[in-house]
Amino acid sequence: MRPLRYAINVTLDGCVHHEAGVAPDEELMGFWTAEMQRADAVLYGRTTYEMMQGAWRRPASGQWPDWMDEWEIPFAEALDRMPKHVVSNTLESVDWNAELVTGSLSDAVRRLKDQPGEGLSVGGVTLPLALADLGLIDEYTFVVHPLVAGHGPRLLDGLNEPLELDVVDRREFGSGAVAVTYRPRR
Repeated sequence: MRPLRYAINVTLDGCVHHEAGVAPDEELMGFWTAEMQRADAVLYGRTTYEMMQGAWRRPASGQWPDWMDEWEIPFAEALDRMPKHVVSNTLESVDWNAELVTGSLSDAVRRLKDQPGEGLSVGGVTLPLALADLGLIDEYTFVVHPLVAGHGPRLLDGLNEPLELDVVDRREFGSGAVAVTYRPRR
């Protein structure tokens, strides 16, 4: 069974909005690239899929955009070639090496987890909340940045039941960010 891993940047006050000022530096981008390489596929909701596609899909020209730093390219290449599963009730089709997840979310994700491989990565805000409520996430990694955003969507805000987690790894970065990996206490 492939583990389902949720990893996200978060501020000290729990904000997980991508515009909260937590853009990774070179060291953190290396961390995120390694995280991406631990997965065989990613699972996104519509919003995250469209956001990631807009930022990280290889342009038709084959050349990465000028705004992208050299140290961001390994992440972009890893995500660009990664199989993607998209949960959406509004999209009729997807591309970018992606397929739509249909039917029961619980059943569909269990089928994906039952496939052989290294793991699945889930990103975003709304979909991970639903998966956490279903007890389907096997590992959580929160990269906590030394920043108070003061507003924005909050990490797993609205969770139906508390999650009891055990720390399994911790890493500090030069920026002051700290990555902490947890597994659900079962």
